[in-house]
Amino acid sequence: MYTVNFLTHVLENYQVLIYLFIFLGLIIEGEFTLISIGILLHLGALNLYLILLFVILGLLSKTILGYHLGILIHNRWNHTRFLKHIENRVSSVMPHFKQKPFWSIFISKFILGVNNIVIIFSGYHRVDVRKYFKAEFCSTIIWVPALILIGYIFSITAIAISREIWRFSFIILVLIILFIALDKLISWIYQIFEEFHENTK
Repeated sequence: MYTVNFLTHVLENYQVLIYLFIFLGLIIEGEFTLISIGILLHLGALNLYLILLFVILGLLSKTILGYHLGILIHNRWNHTRFLKHIENRVSSVMPHFKQKPFWSIFISKFILGVNNIVIIFSGYHRVDVRKYFKAEFCSTIIWVPALILIGYIFSITAIAISREIWRFSFIILVLIILFIALDKLISWIYQIFEEFHENTK
């Protein structure tokens, strides 16, 4: 029967690949990457200082690339129906994006699956660069430690129940599903609040 110690040993042998996946993961999808970092840090499979370096590089790359991708999309395909549909989708979640871009960018960081689109649309709508980077920075210094801590707590909880690798993985999966459900519930409540606020004006 394989235990978590075996998993940690395997991960230690592939650290270069893990750091590469972390870098790419933060560019493509940050939430689960950061939760995974918290789990791996608790297991002792990663170096904290190298993690900090790759987290900074990954998120900075995402912030810069996403904004410039938005500018590129605006310059080439801004009249397509698909983009109009996506813009309407962003507006439904972030109805005050054009009026309050700082708070829209800031809040989007904490709504699963929304921040990537909002980053691109910040470039698409040519949001002031200083305001954009300030919003990204302010949200990131809260978002990163919070998600890493959540992953760390998930790992502590799973190990307290079982050190057997498959049970440990199953418990982590259940905890992540609960996290997604909670995040969706909060984003739904926020969307209702925004609609109510809009209707009462």
